[in-house]
Amino acid sequence: MSVFERYLSLWIALAMVAGIAIGSFAPGLVQAIAEAEVANVNLVVAVLIWAMVYPMMVGVDPSSLREVVKQPKGLAITLVVNWLIKPFTMAALGVLFFEYVFADLIAPADAQQYIAGLILLGAAPCTAMVFVWSHLTKGDENYTLLQVSVNDIVMVFAFAPIVAFLLGVTDISVPWQTLVLSVVLFVALPLAAGVWTRNRLGSAERIEAFRDRVKPWGVVGLIATVVILFGLQGQVILNRPAVIALIAVPILIQSYGIFAVAYTAAFALRVPHRIAAPCALIGTSNFFELAVAVAISLFGLNSGAALATVVGVLVEVPVMLSLVAFANRTRNRFQQRETGAVERAGI
Repeated sequence: MSVFERYLSLWIALAMVAGIAIGSFAPGLVQAIAEAEVANVNLVVAVLIWAMVYPMMVGVDPSSLREVVKQPKGLAITLVVNWLIKPFTMAALGVLFFEYVFADLIAPADAQQYIAGLILLGAAPCTAMVFVWSHLTKGDENYTLLQVSVNDIVMVFAFAPIVAFLLGVTDISVPWQTLVLSVVLFVALPLAAGVWTRNRLGSAERIEAFRDRVKPWGVVGLIATVVILFGLQGQVILNRPAVIALIAVPILIQSYGIFAVAYTAAFALRVPHRIAAPCALIGTSNFFELAVAVAISLFGLNSGAALATVVGVLVEVPVMLSLVAFANRTRNRFQQRETGAVERAGI
């Protein structure tokens, strides 16, 4: 790893500070970036995420996609965690903290709004950034693509019913524009560009050399994304730091807890690390564009629910980087187990 990659957490921390500073001292610039939005998807952030996703998509070999279905365990873990566990644990944590633990600190009406925002986050697994986290953990590009694609299909049918059940609201209008645009921008277009690039490059050696050249730009894109996200929410962070901290508590517990469940299950089921890491990370991160869009449509732009989804955006990058680091540090555990299984089979 280069010095730049080795100290990525430091650069991210500096990017957060820089984003808040820009939000405070250059509000006009932040406003212009905020207005570059279609269907609640910020186009500036979308371009940067696209730049991060593209290098991984170059590694996707379409001819190998048929092979990934022969390893169903990772996909099964992802689906169980994302749709049978995560939405309900997030709702339970929201109720626990805002109706009991923080009851003396938050007005009841605000508490219900924050719980609603947390539920929206919990019911929307990641579509875009998971490619970045997978890339940083040397995940299997083909398998990550399969997991994201299947989760997106399930989301079309399951998101609204789960949210309606947990919120007790019968009329949930899914912002299809946001969902479709995000899938096109963060999955379909980068995949098409990656396949085109592979075909142009030809040999495996040229493909790997190309990926090595473009990889640093993905890290630059990640840092620039953090600057923009924190710039867009800089005033909220400075004006309501205590509320931000309270909302962050259940999100942090949920994130680390969900990762622990999925990662431990993958280890117990002998899922290879290149599949285990992405399958745990996809459930930990959130499709925040969808969550924010639904919060705004249901409760309003300045609602507590919308604020809670925004806090999810702010918390995600630092949390995910810490989990990426943990996954990388524990890769040898998976490899040792796989080696031991092979040796026992040989015996």
